[in-house]
Amino acid sequence: MAAAIRVLIVDDEPPARRNLAILLQRNPQIARIDECGSGREALAAIRAAPPDLLFLDVQMPECDGFDVIEMLGGALPPAVVFVTAHDEYALRAFDVGALDYLLKPFDDARFERALQRAKARLASADPLVAAPPQRLVVRSTGELRFIDVRDIDWIEAADYYAALHVGGRTHLLRRALADLESDLLAAGFCRVHRSAIVNLQRVQGLELRADGEYDLVLRSGDRLRLRRRYRAGLLERLGVAGKGAGG
Repeated sequence: MAAAIRVLIVDDEPPARRNLAILLQRNPQIARIDECGSGREALAAIRAAPPDLLFLDVQMPECDGFDVIEMLGGALPPAVVFVTAHDEYALRAFDVGALDYLLKPFDDARFERALQRAKARLASADPLVAAPPQRLVVRSTGELRFIDVRDIDWIEAADYYAALHVGGRTHLLRRALADLESDLLAAGFCRVHRSAIVNLQRVQGLELRADGEYDLVLRSGDRLRLRRRYRAGLLERLGVAGKGAGG
């Protein structure tokens, strides 16, 4: 028996949401359809009850579809279909991991193809295996930049953003540090401070300070204060627990 599919429709126009809902209701495999009228509503809904399939409008006030994708990070639903009246966003949509791109107005046959692709993706996905992201997408004025996770030296909290320190450059990502820490744990990142996580592959050594605390020295030359509460966890991840940096 095919698995039931939970769907979330995000669009600031009620008729557009209603049209998608009507099309989805024809398919017996769709078990639940929820709707949101804004990007911010969508973020809260997805974090509270992650859907299997997300239909996402691009242009919405305050928080558009790409903002939603960026802020979700590793919490992205398994299948995302962008729905918009603007074809210029298609390449960008696929760059951020979209499964399909429905251009309004679309007919029933085109919708059905998108739904079949989503069902195939969900059928092949293994929910028990959550691979860490290989890259992060950073938006700035007029450009979209892809940052390889392995190239990041360390990440610090910066108000509502996270500052990615990459080879002497800093990129601002609109994500909470706690969310990134969860996403990047399996990619070799570790918390060293309330406001910082570090790429363990970039750690060159530890240096004892006069106050008995340690500084973490990175290959980039950056030095980060290692707070005592995170010391044991870091040393265990580095494979040196109990070998001379206790306290």
